[in-house]
Amino acid sequence: MASSSSSASNSPCAACKFLRRKCMPGCIFAPYFPPEEPQKFANVHKIFGASNVTKLLNELLPHQREDAVNSLAYEAEARIKDPVYGCVGAISVLQRQVHRLQKELDAANADLIRYTCNEIPTALPPMPSHQRFMEFSRRMGNGVSFYQTSGLPIPYPPPWTNNPSGYMNERGGGDSNM
Repeated sequence: MASSSSSASNSPCAACKFLRRKCMPGCIFAPYFPPEEPQKFANVHKIFGASNVTKLLNELLPHQREDAVNSLAYEAEARIKDPVYGCVGAISVLQRQVHRLQKELDAANADLIRYTCNEIPTALPPMPSHQRFMEFSRRMGNGVSFYQTSGLPIPYPPPWTNNPSGYMNERGGGDSNM
């Protein structure tokens, strides 16, 4: 921690230096506001005040203090940059960016699906058309095949039809309905 290095070098922590007081060996600020980071305490002091930070740190368990100081420093810096919204403004900007990137990703995935659907009939290795149909249905996952949407006849009926002959008529249906 910074307290032993600040007391060893006899340099007061950033908080005591800013407040112009002697930095005592048990200083509550010393571990979290090292002398090398004077702006960190200056920002926290400007937004929250030294007495409020002291009260907060004294109420917390020692293992929780570092996270609390880091949060206070982040909020103070964000509040100085944007006095109205602070870190909420930064979070809002990031959420909008994530939303925009999600839309771009969805559009890219849709383009990829369209490209894949157009390439599957020619990209599949030679196999009987009913196997191509099953492979395509498996890849698409929705049970709608290229052949059903394109109007092309398939020589073998899909397994869910009641077409005993297996041949398609001109309208794409089985010949059992003729």
